Amino acid sequence: MFPLGSVLLPSAVLPLHVFEPRYCDMVEACLAGEGTFGVTLIERGSEVGGGEVRSDVGTLARIAEAEQFDDGRWGVIAVGTRRIRVLRWLPDDPYPIAEIEPWLEPPVDHPLTDRYAEMTAAFQRVLSLGHELGDPLPPTTAPLSDDPVVGSYQAAVLAPLGPFDRQRVLLALDAAARIDLVEELMGELEATYRARLSLGGSSP
Repeated sequence: MFPLGSVLLPSAVLPLHVFEPRYCDMVEACLAGEGTFGVTLIERGSEVGGGEVRSDVGTLARIAEAEQFDDGRWGVIAVGTRRIRVLRWLPDDPYPIAEIEPWLEPPVDHPLTDRYAEMTAAFQRVLSLGHELGDPLPPTTAPLSDDPVVGSYQAAVLAPLGPFDRQRVLLALDAAARIDLVEELMGELEATYRARLSLGGSSP
């Protein structure tokens, strides 16, 4: 397990510069096995040194690229694949370890097409307003998946959300709830951007 101060969502890319000896050992163990590890949000505390308070919901990451440097550090590129629940944290020996289970996506019993289209439109408005203000955001043409399950995660990855809002997205019960939450978060961002524009582009 790799507790971080940021949230990894399914479909997102996670670049890591690994320098703590325990996590260097973890990378080697992962590469010798299935090439996966869990990522959870540090709710309180620091990424370095241990003793942090960790979320019990996270994302399984699969290592796509890994390079070890001469001094033992690792450069890693991983991709979030699916949600996981932590059943039990085990002793950090020699690195954080937990018993986990997949958190499968519950089926939705009604079409999501219209709600997903509304969420996508809200997301594109946020990108457009952010570009008008000169914020470093993805292009307004940034495509979202046609699959609402994947696309609702992608919007939360690409939009300028903080870690606790992204964790709320990760905790959403199903795709319908996640789409509604992402649209709500886009509405809050849109209101903030419009307030900044009304003030001449400065922070409110």
